[in-house]
Amino acid sequence: MSTYATGSLGGATSKISEQDLSHFRDSLHGDLLTPTSEKYDEVRTVWNDMIDRHPSMIARCTTAEDVMHAVSFANWHKLLVAVRGGGHNIAGNAVCDDGLMIDLQQMRQVRIDPNAKIAHVEPGCTLADFDREAQAFGLATPTGINSTTGVAGLTLGGGFGWLSRKYGLTVDSLLSAEVVTAEGKLLHASKDENQDLFWAIRGGGGNFGVVTSFEFALHPVGPEVLSGLLIHPLQDAKNVLQHYRECVATFPDETSVWVVLRKAPPLPFIPEEWHGKEVVILAAFHAGEMSEGERILEPLRKFGNPIADVIGPHQYAEWQQAFDPLLTPGARNYWKSHNFEKLDEALLDLLIVSTQNLPSPLTEIFIGQMGGQTNRIASTDTAYPHRDANFVMNLHGRWEDPSDDKKVTDWARELFNAAAPYATGGVYVNFLTGEESNRIRLAYGPNYDRLVKIKTKYDPNNLFRYNQNVRPDTES
Repeated sequence: MSTYATGSLGGATSKISEQDLSHFRDSLHGDLLTPTSEKYDEVRTVWNDMIDRHPSMIARCTTAEDVMHAVSFANWHKLLVAVRGGGHNIAGNAVCDDGLMIDLQQMRQVRIDPNAKIAHVEPGCTLADFDREAQAFGLATPTGINSTTGVAGLTLGGGFGWLSRKYGLTVDSLLSAEVVTAEGKLLHASKDENQDLFWAIRGGGGNFGVVTSFEFALHPVGPEVLSGLLIHPLQDAKNVLQHYRECVATFPDETSVWVVLRKAPPLPFIPEEWHGKEVVILAAFHAGEMSEGERILEPLRKFGNPIADVIGPHQYAEWQQAFDPLLTPGARNYWKSHNFEKLDEALLDLLIVSTQNLPSPLTEIFIGQMGGQTNRIASTDTAYPHRDANFVMNLHGRWEDPSDDKKVTDWARELFNAAAPYATGGVYVNFLTGEESNRIRLAYGPNYDRLVKIKTKYDPNNLFRYNQNVRPDTES
């Protein structure tokens, strides 16, 4: 009998009989792809172009039952498993070399109950899919800032964005989830059922199973919000950032302003003579009453001599897509990240100097404003622990030519190391690259040991290891 070779958990080669492979294919409502399949390369490709991996097979799931069959098959044959939602993760953990890729992209249904203000969201959905359906009723859940990001990966790592100061992290609005565990069983996780699993998936990543459905609380948002950009020349950055720091310290939860340091992209509202020159961008958002937002943002808008001020009324769903053109698939990406309680004066000087030496036109430094509701929840209430962070910085190296790999990654690492003395020591797990396994304990802080116990209970053999891995204590 002929066999099909694929990678195993231990790194050796597993031999799967054609009969077993055929039974697996027949059990799926979706498709089973192999390297000779027509859509294989399309499906294995993820957002970060630095990732080029080749799974032995791809199960394109369309139902929770498909996921159960795929997990059971992988478990039985001891296959290396990667799980793809949106495929946006910087480390590229959605796809593995050899083994089985469980692809959830076709599971994209969103159901909104506007009366109960609840959303049921499948794991293949992007933020754009979710926003489109929820905004039909003037509702939203706090998610991220790039609409092509997958809801699943974002949520499992914690999730934060424009609404987080008002409504908390994405996981703070998670009511329940359906999870396929390593045994291939479908469990309901909520505050009333499988409470330990529910706690773990709210920030613990994909370590504990494959989520096939999320239930979120929805909040009244928009459909029109006050948002937009203030752009200043980098030569004014120190004064602008000092003034920014003073202003945001007084802002209500409805208001969030993020900082971006980069070369000005060729956008129509930026004067052409500034294209490609270093700038500091303040990205402003207010989720409350429009006139109140105008009053709150006025001190920022009146300060200095901005190159452009394009703050005004926007549809919330459109604002969620505003940064998409700068984050399209197909570029090479490398991130380094820190959390901060405050923006120290020396840190601001460091960031400005580093912006003068950006290694590529696409590279940027962004600082997301946190605080508000994200700080009011105890660090041990969810697996995501970083409730002390008021700012999250991501050094986003982005470029196109592989020959620039070293130049960009060296720049990011040097700035990361120089900024470390001003940071909390914590890090957002979704911002970790594949080389940063040494920071996983820092990502979970006081919650790490509890996560190990839950991992040991639900996945003692570490089937779900292709992630920022919390290893069970059954592993040596």
